[in-house]
Amino acid sequence: MKLTTQKRLAACVMKVGRSRVWIDPDFLDEVSLAITKDDIRRLVDEGAIQSRQKQGVSRGRARHIMAQKRKGQRKGPGRRKGKATSKLSGKDRWMMKIRPMRKELRRLREEEKITRKVYRELYLKAKGNAFRNTAHLRTYIAEHKLEVS
Repeated sequence: MKLTTQKRLAACVMKVGRSRVWIDPDFLDEVSLAITKDDIRRLVDEGAIQSRQKQGVSRGRARHIMAQKRKGQRKGPGRRKGKATSKLSGKDRWMMKIRPMRKELRRLREEEKITRKVYRELYLKAKGNAFRNTAHLRTYIAEHKLEVS
């Protein structure tokens, strides 16, 4: 039984696409007799013809990816575009480097392991980027015998 005309009419009446028109198999003979839009409207009211739910796009994959990103994954070298400074600015890198050094210098001065004069000298050297990190700073102090015994 061909119901292409009825499907087309039903799609027009319900304002949906033809693929979303569903005809109840129990009412096939009644639907085949419907030739006007009024007949189709009556069948829609009876429930013999219904519209299928609109096909959505699943957000399951998107949620999974977001969960991974919250854990800090998906940030490897293959994901990155742009310079190294675009991920971490030069200023941020400098702050991450200088703050521990200054904290270490303050600690050494407060514990009186270095004098105020040596503290100032090393502080300015650190500011001038003379040391790579705190370990390098400690090595420099030890090699130049700047620690007070």
